[in-house]
Amino acid sequence: MTGSILVVDDERAQREILFAILTKEGYRIVDVGGAREALARLATEEFDIILTDLKMQGMSGMDLLEKVLTDNPQQCIVIMTAHGTVDSAVEAMKKGAFDYLEKPLERDDLLLTLRRAVEHFQLLHENQVLHKKLEETYTIPNIIGEHPKIKEVFRIIGKIAPKTSTALIYGESGTGKELVARAIHDGSPRKDKPFFAINCAAIPDTLIESELFGHEKGAFTGASSRELGLFEAADGGTVFLDEIGEMNVAMQAKLLRAIQEKEIRRVGGKANIPVDVRLISATNKDLEQEIKKGLFREDLFYRLNVIRITLPPLRERGSDIAALANFFLKKYSTLSGVPLKGISKAGLKLIMNYSWPGNVRQLESVIERGVLMAEGELIQPEDFPSEIRGTSATGGMLAFELPPGGISIDELERELILKAMERASWVIGRAAPLLGMSYKTLQYRLEKFGIERPDKKLLNL
Repeated sequence: MTGSILVVDDERAQREILFAILTKEGYRIVDVGGAREALARLATEEFDIILTDLKMQGMSGMDLLEKVLTDNPQQCIVIMTAHGTVDSAVEAMKKGAFDYLEKPLERDDLLLTLRRAVEHFQLLHENQVLHKKLEETYTIPNIIGEHPKIKEVFRIIGKIAPKTSTALIYGESGTGKELVARAIHDGSPRKDKPFFAINCAAIPDTLIESELFGHEKGAFTGASSRELGLFEAADGGTVFLDEIGEMNVAMQAKLLRAIQEKEIRRVGGKANIPVDVRLISATNKDLEQEIKKGLFREDLFYRLNVIRITLPPLRERGSDIAALANFFLKKYSTLSGVPLKGISKAGLKLIMNYSWPGNVRQLESVIERGVLMAEGELIQPEDFPSEIRGTSATGGMLAFELPPGGISIDELERELILKAMERASWVIGRAAPLLGMSYKTLQYRLEKFGIERPDKKLLNL
């Protein structure tokens, strides 16, 4: 075991004994005869551990403890106390000491306590370095920027990545929810273990249990062999459940049990199988509203919503559009071998004033197309798709000619809603962002204008 220890004791003989024992064990030892000398050394040098006597002439060990922890709350301090003054040592621990040792010191107790203290300090230091790296320099691929809302996302990732708690990511389609989940995994102690992602909306209700928990041979028609589910395959790693709001209530109950009991049962199986996975979920729905409708279990919501991360839509962080566009331009210029220098002023003006209903994913697609279509050194407006070129400089409405006889605002709104619903395959949850509306607002407008899907079945997703 290696580490640096500052020994503070006003008894020279005690310091000499500790120096001999601890140096032989490989520790780097500095010993001083009082608390004030200790503070002087700490002003110019850092130590993993401070091992200090509690009662000393002049400034006491308790005073030293309080002073040091005021300046450096993370400093690891072990107290030595004479028999009969254990109450004082306990008080010192309440004030932040790591542990205490009773005099006369037992060699084995001393070494065990210091080993634990050094391990604690080193783990704490590693976490601090990781937090600083994530908070100050970490950027998630395709979700870069300086806007305060995205910086808050980075800050939360830095805080929770080293932990094991569940997280729930809110955000519209295309904002990068899976990328955030991957960033949490990559910044955690589980980074060398598997990361598996599944879109709950893309898996039929009849198959999702098998996808998550696996199945035994013969469990259902077509189950010709035993198959592991994602929870078993990701043991020790992370499972990301995208669009968790689409999961049916019966499956929600089974997922809740897996989270609570930390075990799963394969479809058709009888044995409970322990699993160790970190669960991260994502949704573009208001799950609290889904709870009121009876479509989402409240107990599962609270299990998933330990840490909540809200990804802002691109239209709410317009100051990042140029930086993101340049990031994607460099990426696809390199991949395609097209040596572009940038985006023209006119092209930049177009993308800055577009509403980006598809968020960062749409911006990436548009820039990739621009790189491939560009004929000069700069991406020009004509290199963008028609929906981008059709925007005005004042805010994203499609350009059109006003009819000579005028137009009804209600008629125009109805027509826009119809076009959005058709583009979104009559899925309300997908059409609402295209119009800059909330789910409930669009639902109200559909009822107001009597708009129904041709087969009279709206998809309330």
